[in-house]
Formats: sequence, C-alpha cells, structure tokens
Amino acid sequence: MGSVDRVARFGAAAALMLSLLPAPAAADLPIEQSLAMALSAEREAMRGVSRTLVSRVTTPLDEPAAIRRYDADYLMSLPQSNDRQVQCLQEAIYHESRGEDVYGQFAVAEVILNRVDLPNYPDSVCGVVHQNAHRRNACQFSYACDGRAEDMTEPRARRLAGAIAQVMISGAPRELTDGATHFHTTGVRPRWARTFERTAQFGSHLFYREPVRLTSN
Repeated sequence: MGSVDRVARFGAAAALMLSLLPAPAAADLPIEQSLAMALSAEREAMRGVSRTLVSRVTTPLDEPAAIRRYDADYLMSLPQSNDRQVQCLQEAIYHESRGEDVYGQFAVAEVILNRVDLPNYPDSVCGVVHQNAHRRNACQFSYACDGRAEDMTEPRARRLAGAIAQVMISGAPRELTDGATHFHTTGVRPRWARTFERTAQFGSHLFYREPVRLTSN
C-alpha cells in the first residue's frame, strides 16, 4: 500500500472517530487529541465485551457454516436422529435450557460433551446425562432425579433440541463456553461456584470450568 493510500485511510478513520464525539469537542480540539479521546472511549467500551460475544460476531467471517449452525430455522429443517446418544443429549438440552435462545442451548450441550471427555465422568453422553439419576434430588442434572416426568411435550422445543444435539455430536466446534463443565441458573448459588472459574453467561445460565485435578504418586 502506498503512502497516499495510508494517509487517506488514516484520514477516513480519524473522520469516523471524530464523528462519534460531541460537536463542540470535535471543533475545539486538535485532530490528534480528538482521535485519542475517541480511541480511548472505544477501548473502554470493548472492556465490557465478552470473549464469547466477540467469537459470535467474528466466527461467521472465518467459518460461513457457523451462520447456519446457530440459525433456528435451519436447525428445525434437519431430520431427527434415532441415535440413543443424540436422544440423551436432546433430552438434557430440552429440560435444562429450552427457555434459552439457540446459543444458550448449544452452551448446555457443550458442558455435557466436555464432561464426556474427562476421566472423572462417564464416557458416554447418556452416562453423563443420567449420572446418579437414581439418587433423588442428588443427580448431575436436576430434571433427571426430581421425580417428575421426563416427557418432552413441546414439539418445537423438542425438535430444536434434537437438531442441536445431532449437530454437536456430529463434531461441531465447542466455541461458546471455553471448556465449561458446569452451569447453574442465576437464581441459585451452588458451593462449587465459589471456586470454579466462570467462563460464560447465556440468558439465565452461568457457565463454569472445573479446576484441573492433579494426581500425585
């Protein structure tokens, strides 16, 4: 790029930054100082933007397929799977997060699949979802042991959960929760949340990563 082009681009960027400032400030200050103020305001605003949100905004540029992966209408058009592991994940997504948007439901699916990969949890989706389900109100996912029916009675929510489950088990990237292994709603505060690292929030669900357990000889 030639020096003329660089100057032109800098001038355009400066003009844009200046346009964001109140009119008196832009008129009274030298261009360098005005630009510095605008950049400082931009940096301050970016501090409030989570890594998850940045990923959600930029991922479609790098991976066009991600646009469809998080599109509810596209997901609803997918055929339903009869695979047992998909159905177990579908059940958990439905009961734990059907009130959330598509991203929140994908986030819950990530937690379950992250657990499958860890040695201190069962090595299958169904095993993780139903771990300790025989213990009343003491299982891993509350819906599985609260004594209530586990039927999925809302057709649309059931179909969407099934599509998300199928997409995730088929190998879609786990890019929303930064390796989270736990979650809870904002209405409760479990003891483990004091020591686990929070990695994301979607709707009313907070997500956490379990600390790495080191073994000794």
